Amino acid sequence: MTIKTTALIGLGAMGAFFAPRMEANLGRDHFTVIAGGARRERLERDGVRINGVHHHFPITPPEEGTPKDLIIVAVKDTGLASAIRDIEKFVGPDTLILSVLNGVDSEEKLAAAYGWEHMLYSYMKIPVELKNGSYDFDPDGGYICFGERENKTLTERVQAVKAMFERCGIPYRIQEDMVLGIWQKFMSNIGENMTSALLGVPFKAFQTSLHVNAMKNMAKKEVQAVAAGLGIQLTDEMIAEQDRRPITAPMGRTSTLQDLDAGKKTEIDMFSGTVVRLGRELGIPTPVNELLYHAIKALEEKNEGKFL
Repeated sequence: MTIKTTALIGLGAMGAFFAPRMEANLGRDHFTVIAGGARRERLERDGVRINGVHHHFPITPPEEGTPKDLIIVAVKDTGLASAIRDIEKFVGPDTLILSVLNGVDSEEKLAAAYGWEHMLYSYMKIPVELKNGSYDFDPDGGYICFGERENKTLTERVQAVKAMFERCGIPYRIQEDMVLGIWQKFMSNIGENMTSALLGVPFKAFQTSLHVNAMKNMAKKEVQAVAAGLGIQLTDEMIAEQDRRPITAPMGRTSTLQDLDAGKKTEIDMFSGTVVRLGRELGIPTPVNELLYHAIKALEEKNEGKFL
């Protein structure tokens, strides 16, 4: 199995990590960005700036799609439902799909539409900021983690994606237990993204404030409890390890805070909303995440001018 033809849907912070390297190393005939309507027109007219470089990637509208070997889904959670529809013509009998969204259930939603035979698990770890119209990040400062649900030995599918990433110079890791890894990242996102968005503070706050860290870890402990209810063991040492992780961009802002800064809808339903929903289903209290959920929803309403 060899990955030759690829498509990317979602040319934002996560998509920007892949697109330049895939186009350069696979060629424009073997890589395309899926976009339709006004977004297609905007991308074809204006392109996109990534680390200060202006790119015009090949664009294919959903209705003109043909099957690809690999599709990377890199939209926001708020755009996942439409992305599932838009990739339909790009999915063939042997197509693999990687969903690099935050959260813990995008693979399940895609599998419900196309079947688990097309899905691999994945998540991203890279800080990206949109500055002056450019997606800025250290190309070697993060990675995609991907694989089957369990990866004690590498399947042909995983080896094929691995070979493609190596060809394109895309940093990657393959984790033995991908579900655990996805939940570890989810726990980190809940603690940092939600707390920073509510308080309007950069990453530096986690280096300097006892109070910010207290809020962060209260939110994480609720994720730990919910995960345990699902049979996923997020240990106290995992929380401590996340706390010890060096902060490379102290004045950087989390993705949820960047969304609020830009007056956009956030992914709060996928973040704290998921913790609250699962907590109710499992009978596990999640008061911190319930507060975060309603508070960030209120900040969205404020951005919409509801209180003027």
